[in-house]
Amino acid sequence: MKNTRGIIFDFDGVLVDTEWAIYQSWVRLYEREGQHISIETYAPCLGAGYSHWDPARHLESLTGKHYDWERETPARQAQIEADLAEQGLMPGARELLDWCRDAGIGLTVASSSSRRWVGGWLERLGIINRFKGVFTRTDGYPVKPNPALFLAAQHCLGLPCEQCLVVEDSENGTISAANAGIPCVAVPNRMTAASDFSRAACRLPNLTALRERLEQQLVG
Repeated sequence: MKNTRGIIFDFDGVLVDTEWAIYQSWVRLYEREGQHISIETYAPCLGAGYSHWDPARHLESLTGKHYDWERETPARQAQIEADLAEQGLMPGARELLDWCRDAGIGLTVASSSSRRWVGGWLERLGIINRFKGVFTRTDGYPVKPNPALFLAAQHCLGLPCEQCLVVEDSENGTISAANAGIPCVAVPNRMTAASDFSRAACRLPNLTALRERLEQQLVG
C-alpha cells in the first residue's frame, strides 16, 4: 500500500451496498416457493455473478419445477431497483474518492456485474468521471476469480501491479486480485463478513479506515 498510485475498486458491496438487496430478492423468491437460501449457500455468487453457482438452477433443483425466468428475472430486478431507490455511496466512499483525486491517485472500477448495472449506478451517483476506466463482464471479460478484469483495469491505469491497489469485499475478488498479482485490501460488508480473506494484504472495517491508512502511508 505504501507505493500506491492507482486504485481499482470493485463495485457491488464496495462503492454501493447493492449485494444485500440482490440477495434479499432471492430470499423472497425462495420463500414464495417454500424454500430457504442462506448467505452461506449464496456466497459463491458474491464477486462472481451466477457463472459459478446459479440460484435459479438451485431453486429448480429444490422444487423440481421449471420457472419462467423471462418473467421472474425482470420482476426480481424491478424489486431490487425499488429497494435501492434511495441508496447512496457506501460510508466514507465519497471522501475517499475526493482524497484520491487530491492526492493524484488514478482510479478504475472492475466488476463481475454488467456495464448497464455498474455504469448506471456511477452515472446516477455523479461519480463516473472520477474513474479512468470501468471494466465489466459485458465488456467481454471473464468474471472473478479470473484475473482478467483487474489486469484490464491495471493496464488502463498504466502502472505496474505493485503500484496498484484493489479494494474488494468478496473472497472471489481477493482471489482474483491475487491471481493478477495486484495487492488487495478487503473491506467486508454484512454479506461477506465471514468470508476467507487470507489472500488479501489486509482487512479493514470500512472505506474511512482505508483513506486513513493511505494518508498515513503518504505522510510516511
